[in-house]
Amino acid sequence: MFVRPTNPISHRLARIAFILATVGSLIVAVSGPLHRYLGLDIEAAIAVFRYGFYLTVAGIALGLGTMLPARPGDRRRGFVAAFLAIVIGAAGAWVPLHWFLEAQHRPAINDITTDTANPPPLVATAQLRRGAPNPPAYPKDNAAIQRAAFPDIEPVILAVPPAEAFKRVERVATALGWEIVARVPADGRLEAIATSPWFGFRDDIVVRIRPQGPGSRVDIRSKSRIGEADLGGNAERVRTFIARLKAEF
Repeated sequence: MFVRPTNPISHRLARIAFILATVGSLIVAVSGPLHRYLGLDIEAAIAVFRYGFYLTVAGIALGLGTMLPARPGDRRRGFVAAFLAIVIGAAGAWVPLHWFLEAQHRPAINDITTDTANPPPLVATAQLRRGAPNPPAYPKDNAAIQRAAFPDIEPVILAVPPAEAFKRVERVATALGWEIVARVPADGRLEAIATSPWFGFRDDIVVRIRPQGPGSRVDIRSKSRIGEADLGGNAERVRTFIARLKAEF
């Protein structure tokens, strides 16, 4: 009976592809905790993240290149290794690729507010931002960029007095898991911090409640401490807050 000869070089390359994809995916996964829990400088953590992505891509490419030579009719372990390299590499590369694609069609801003003419100022959180690359002031060029990119982000008008509006704002902020650092009902101001689960990036939030007629006007501002662009994260946070606040009625 004729037996198809195996291809040891192809099998070896398939195993190398599997190792590259696995190691690259692990590097991508640990880049966030290295910054958040071990204090690795953010630039170094992003570099780790980036090079992990490169390894996953290399693993995928090599896996694809060896998939055909390593057919099941040859030696099954080579085929399985190449297939796993592609699957694991794709999983590890997904987040970096997603972030890259998001950056292509998101504006390079990191400060979102419902009131671009008179943004709520950071007060308590401004003290916590000391040493952060992004200053607490609202950038002058942000307003036009934000209005073009996120025209739906507008103030919330509530049919309740400011004292009741403040209670509802506080309930929503707590439900969203924000770390509330300042409650000043007399000023109609609540400030909080939102921390991302992976890298531990901190964004500062201020909510301002003012009387408007018989009801209240609620404005919110969310600003990143680091990074030129937030990939739409602050806008999504503001939208979520607005939707939850409206759902309180």
